Amino acid sequence: MFAIDAHLDLSMNALEWNRDLRLPVAAINQREEGLADKPDRAKAVVSLPELRKGNIGLVVATQIARYVAPGNNLPGWHSPEQAWAQTQGQLAWYKTMEEAGEMVPITDLASLEQHILLWADESNLTAKPVGYILSLEGADSIVTIGHLEKAYANGLRAVGPAHYGPGRYAQGTDATGLMGPKGHELLKEMERLNIILDATHLCDDSFWEALDHFNGHIWASHNNCRALVNHNRQYSDAQIKALVARGAVIGLALDAWMMVPDWVRGQSTPRGMHCNLEVMMDHLDHICQLAGNTLHVGIGSDLDGAFGKEQCPYDIETIADLQKIPSLLEKRGYKKQDVENLMHGNWLRFLRKAWS
Repeated sequence: MFAIDAHLDLSMNALEWNRDLRLPVAAINQREEGLADKPDRAKAVVSLPELRKGNIGLVVATQIARYVAPGNNLPGWHSPEQAWAQTQGQLAWYKTMEEAGEMVPITDLASLEQHILLWADESNLTAKPVGYILSLEGADSIVTIGHLEKAYANGLRAVGPAHYGPGRYAQGTDATGLMGPKGHELLKEMERLNIILDATHLCDDSFWEALDHFNGHIWASHNNCRALVNHNRQYSDAQIKALVARGAVIGLALDAWMMVPDWVRGQSTPRGMHCNLEVMMDHLDHICQLAGNTLHVGIGSDLDGAFGKEQCPYDIETIADLQKIPSLLEKRGYKKQDVENLMHGNWLRFLRKAWS
């Protein structure tokens, strides 16, 4: 079944992990054997051939670069200008993939519908470009509000104002506090440009403030349920209900620590914690029960988002294994239309409405 993944850090993997994503995952991992600079070396699960193998023809692909003020120990750049330059290097990689025929930008309704038609014919999937919607994970690199329009002109269509820690426009995971005037200005300009607000990673204070100050289209590209894994990175039931009321779609993330409680980084293992795709179904069920339907959940895997096989469901060898999801849903009693909603239909409906 055609699938959409609403969160993949492709350019980060290409430039910071130095992975040639045109290669099969096995070739990427073979080249990384013996490297120890990152915990997920030789454990990648994402590449462009594997996306095609899994009939994942459309993704939301990120730019990401954090600014860190003095005293902030998170990894990041020491000025917004440096962060902006990093995102422009990432943009250059996407453009290079376009020139190579590997990827194609999806920026409006016309390009979306054309791409869906291309992938509707399931023959010769290996030769088709993967469509990508450009998203910015954390807005620190927006040097001035004027830079947002430049980014839009280069294809940016969704922005998550925060990532981890304190940000220039909002507060993120493990931080607290409101967005403030600069954040409000960012939201106003996003609304003017019809840029989607990605509520993922906003701390609770900034989350509620963003919903109060933004009247445009909102999604959550990669989030799971706080009721199942109690951490501020996850959504409370109240937050899920608020997003449903705004017509949002929530993408389920496949980072093991967000899927099962009591995960210890560097010690826990997916098999040891019984973390498989069935656990994803638990989070999915929870959101569907709160919503009263299957119209507000999809896939936002975040696979290879600075983790690999050591920290994702043990029944995933590569991202192509997302095709195991339909049968798991059917086992739980979901109808064919529900399965289509979850694999691609909800994201498509959202985009068609946002871009109509």
